[in-house]
Amino acid sequence: MARLQFLGAAGCVTGSRFVLESRTDRVLIDCGLFQGSKELRLRNWASLPVPTSSLNHMVLTHAHLDHSGYLPRLVREGFRGSVFASPATVDLCGVLLPDSGHIQEADARFANKRGFSKHKPALPLYTEIEAIESLQFLKPVRYGELRRISAELAFSFEPSGHIIGSCFIRMQVGAEDKPIEVLFSGDLGRYGQPITHDPTPVDAADYLLVESTYGDRLHAATDAREELAAIIRQTAERGGMVLIPSFAVGRTQELMYILRELEEAGRIPRLPVYVDSPMAIDATRILMKYPEEHDVQMGREQAAGRDPLNCREVNLVRTAELSKALNAMRYPMIVIASSGMATGGRVLHHLAHRLPDSRNTILFVGYQAEGTRGRSLVDGAKQVKIHGQMVEVRADIKVLGHFSAHADYSEILRWLGNFQRAPKAVFLVHGEAGPRASLKEKIERRFGWNVVLPEHLERFELKE
Repeated sequence: MARLQFLGAAGCVTGSRFVLESRTDRVLIDCGLFQGSKELRLRNWASLPVPTSSLNHMVLTHAHLDHSGYLPRLVREGFRGSVFASPATVDLCGVLLPDSGHIQEADARFANKRGFSKHKPALPLYTEIEAIESLQFLKPVRYGELRRISAELAFSFEPSGHIIGSCFIRMQVGAEDKPIEVLFSGDLGRYGQPITHDPTPVDAADYLLVESTYGDRLHAATDAREELAAIIRQTAERGGMVLIPSFAVGRTQELMYILRELEEAGRIPRLPVYVDSPMAIDATRILMKYPEEHDVQMGREQAAGRDPLNCREVNLVRTAELSKALNAMRYPMIVIASSGMATGGRVLHHLAHRLPDSRNTILFVGYQAEGTRGRSLVDGAKQVKIHGQMVEVRADIKVLGHFSAHADYSEILRWLGNFQRAPKAVFLVHGEAGPRASLKEKIERRFGWNVVLPEHLERFELKE
């Protein structure tokens, strides 16, 4: 007997949380935060629909907060099981989770200072100290190692190519001699990207959960580097700065790699580049710690004695004082700051100062979920609210989808093409309604498989 319940990422992109049950155990796959609309964010404040005490273990696909960021809250509610993850994911969670707690505390203090919180007082979802305390439950597991966690549950990891440490989880449920295999894709990476390996081919699973974030679209086939170079050149010529809201893990490192390439080739002017994110700085250090996670070209750059992630005038911004000082600088430069969907963090202060100036460019390089500030800007908003104040939008808003770390539908279909037999069911997760429905139709037409669109909190019996 096995059951699967969808506690998140069902009908939305974020909040990755799935419960897999055997006759004797209950394991949580991912423990992510909901992001985007207020309706979704409020789910973070609710207790899990299953008793926390009933969860024996947890397994993480990767460290992004929409997959790991609820862990401190769950520990506060009494979870005491082991949390299994790849070694790089364990290291990254050691950076991301305390930073998340710090930001939530800072946002609560700011809301109380300005008096625009509806709660009296505004409270953080969890604190930095609670996040640090939750790290003790993380246990590293190497790729390819079959780890048995009970008589009826075992799992192994394979690299998914999304970010450093990201993996597919192959869960085995039931009797050891005849288990049901359930494969969780987490976020599926792309092919031919710098730094990370391609997604690992998988040839079989009884049940499959696969992301559908870009299930209705293709990433642009044009030269991403030339488009990025043109944006930087044009902005610099008019005396403006390029502000890039970016995810601290994965996207920032890819951008730094490409900016270094463009500068070396003379395709962009030599500009000061500010990485305004302590978390991104620490994530870069962790990335360099795991050379086995790097692709061939990254390895060649390092073997040749080059620093593949740094331009000549790169500045790593750790302190809040230096971050604030950037707002007074009016010469051409590039600032990369988190968060990627402009939902919080230092990028908000930069947006408040830079959006009203038409010389500047705000460049989005990743998916913008419904209900986020980033989505409003790319959809053409003339004003956005930042820290309780309306800010005029006069800066040039650009989007480069090429830099997404999520597979588009052609890459998802390419990866599914490795399967040698049809899964009993394919559950599409991590997608909004339109992309999910579109990918369902494409998979059914291409492979003739049984594709299911699970709803929030829906449960399914998994048969042998």
